[in-house]
Amino acid sequence: MRVYKFGGASVKDANGVKNLASVLEKTGYSKTLVVVSAMGKTTNAMEIVIKNYFENKGELQSSLHEVIKYHNEILLDLFDNERHAVFTAVKALFDELNLFFKSNKSPDYNYVYDQTIGFGELISTTIISHYLNDIGLKNNWLDVRDFIKTDNYYRRANVNWEQTQENITINFDREVLNITQGFLGSDPNNFTTTLGREGSDYTAAIFAYALNATSVTIWKDVPGVLNADPRYFENATLLNQISYREAIELAFYGASVIHPKTLQPLQQKEIPLFVKSFLNPKAEGTCVSKGKALEPEAPCFIVKKNQILIALSSLDFSYIVEENISEIFRLLHLYKMKVDVIQNSAISFSVCVDNIYNNRDKLLQHLKAKFNVTCYDDVSLYTIRHYTDEAIKELEKDKTVLLKQLTQETVQIVTK
Repeated sequence: MRVYKFGGASVKDANGVKNLASVLEKTGYSKTLVVVSAMGKTTNAMEIVIKNYFENKGELQSSLHEVIKYHNEILLDLFDNERHAVFTAVKALFDELNLFFKSNKSPDYNYVYDQTIGFGELISTTIISHYLNDIGLKNNWLDVRDFIKTDNYYRRANVNWEQTQENITINFDREVLNITQGFLGSDPNNFTTTLGREGSDYTAAIFAYALNATSVTIWKDVPGVLNADPRYFENATLLNQISYREAIELAFYGASVIHPKTLQPLQQKEIPLFVKSFLNPKAEGTCVSKGKALEPEAPCFIVKKNQILIALSSLDFSYIVEENISEIFRLLHLYKMKVDVIQNSAISFSVCVDNIYNNRDKLLQHLKAKFNVTCYDDVSLYTIRHYTDEAIKELEKDKTVLLKQLTQETVQIVTK
């Protein structure tokens, strides 16, 4: 049993859907599960829809119409007959989404987000499943919410592994081609949950773990895992082999190719993960498995933009000790701040965070009651794994360094 995952860039238009089919035809598709993300930038477009639902209802239908129009164009490019059942199926999903907006009474943004954002995945997989059936690649369309069960921590739900394993063991047909959605699950009350942005990779790993799959392949628009994001760094190098441990380190620091949660279930069962190009499916790509940390050995560069650096010092020049640090982390947890780097001295404490839930102002107000606080918005956090002096110098050139921290294998630098 193999698991394939196709991201939004791979199915952004009709040609992308046709190429997905071509990849399956070239690599084989029996005993295969295909996990698919929303098409193109649909998730971003849906976030605008949700924003309008809360803040500008006059623009809600207009923004939703853009999402409908985008998918209708893909449908018309893929299917000659507008009476094809896929048109009815997609319309039914959009009608369901509209009904939710009209009937919902909850003011909870995170709940509304999870009930609506996943329609992108439901629609993309519906279109792809119908297209594959039409060209002779017979498949089962599965609603992932019937399989992956989670708690109700909306927007970053935690998997109930025991229930998920049972659902997959009992209800999954291993002998055929199956198509399902990434990113989604459901809570004990069957409300939709999401696994966090870029969670489709994690979905593939969850199924692979439960199915004891032979491998997971993530199909992307890059030749594999590179030692740097080519959007921000020049001369990026393809990494042919990465160990699980090294990949987990890179993911922890923010490498965008592999989701941080994806690797842990795969490592437990030693299921290899391949990252390959959907434009060149026969190329080797990158293999993440047991073995050498990196092949070839090279510094790996990671950047996280739009971070917040908070510098704290004690009001009375007393030491910042365990009690203070405990309180700081309690507040960071309370306001759901993702901590990326910390640094402390006798009377100061600095932390670089990702303000996912937009709780910056509430956090700062709380901190100012006990500390002197300096906040730097829109900073960039650079991480170099297996750094060299030359790599650090090149990175720091023409930048204002606000924080720098070195360990044996890793340097992290916050710049403005």
